[in-house]
Amino acid sequence: MQASIPRAELVRGLGRIQSIVEKRNSMPILANALLTASKGGKLEIAATDLDIGIRSLHTADVAKPGALTVSARKLFEIVRELPEEAVHLKATSNSYLEVKCARSRFTLAGTAADEFPTLPAINPGSMGRLQAAVLSSMIERTMYAASTDETRYNLNGVYFELIDDGARLRLVATDGHRLAIAERAVGAEAGGLASGVILPRKALAELKKLVDEDDADEIELGFEGNSALARKGDVTLVMRLVEGEFPNYRQVLPKGNRHRVAVESDALLQAVRRASLVSIERSKAIRLELAPGVLRISSTNPDLGEAHEELDVDYQGDGLTIGFNARYVMECLNAFKAKEVELGLEDELAPALVRPIEDGDSLAVVMPMRL
Repeated sequence: MQASIPRAELVRGLGRIQSIVEKRNSMPILANALLTASKGGKLEIAATDLDIGIRSLHTADVAKPGALTVSARKLFEIVRELPEEAVHLKATSNSYLEVKCARSRFTLAGTAADEFPTLPAINPGSMGRLQAAVLSSMIERTMYAASTDETRYNLNGVYFELIDDGARLRLVATDGHRLAIAERAVGAEAGGLASGVILPRKALAELKKLVDEDDADEIELGFEGNSALARKGDVTLVMRLVEGEFPNYRQVLPKGNRHRVAVESDALLQAVRRASLVSIERSKAIRLELAPGVLRISSTNPDLGEAHEELDVDYQGDGLTIGFNARYVMECLNAFKAKEVELGLEDELAPALVRPIEDGDSLAVVMPMRL
């Protein structure tokens, strides 16, 4: 293999795979990137952790086709520090990679390409098209609520569901303590999407990075068997789905909200954050007290002291005191990025509904704590 590629293009391709390459030593080769130079003037950069695989094609001047694997992290660190000139890559006979740029020269130990695991090859019968900005917003408003408890594997991701006869896409995530929902209308071009599939957290994080790239306009998404495929131009992301049945989330959606109040989102976020500073570290418990004209936020820690905050609100109903985990409240407010949110409360034991006022298609449900 022998090829030349602009440094910026190589940095972009290598940077894209850094969070995918396997850091554990169960299979050392999973820490490598597969570089494949082809006659068509393309350099393919690929990486996988066996659950997620990514490959991207980059225009290059290919003098000799071939393939080689090399440490993805170390190559990225080296290329990132090189001057802004063409980078020359050359594989030697003993599977070393020679890297030259201007007057810099490096030699990295590599391995033969045939030792690299084969990336999953899926070919969905149809692909749906989604606006990148829309999908990015939906992922951001749900992924934070997915469970990190590996024993609850069916909650370790975000549930994709088509509703209204396929006219709308809904994303749902929950960890048993809070739930997040985001839905958007999708056009006929999104008809290839599958309903009732769970994409794992790590895969969603990679998909989010892909749709947030500067040149991302539309993303193609398709499903086949237990895998999903996302494509943006010359970048292809393959993800293994979470196997299992997602719980019936509709059962936990609050049926009644006698107490409703609109609050400035940033003011509430800052007040909750300050109150959490002296909360009990393990529970992060805070108290919300709703009374006519005011919302009080407080916390108590026998070892530290107390915190009290007050926000003016337009509310004239009955009083209510309820407890929450401050982290859960802050994470949903951060995900919404809304100017104002509506809090819907029933009683001190019922789940609270949090909804951005300017977006009726997103919501969060937060379970209360006993104080």
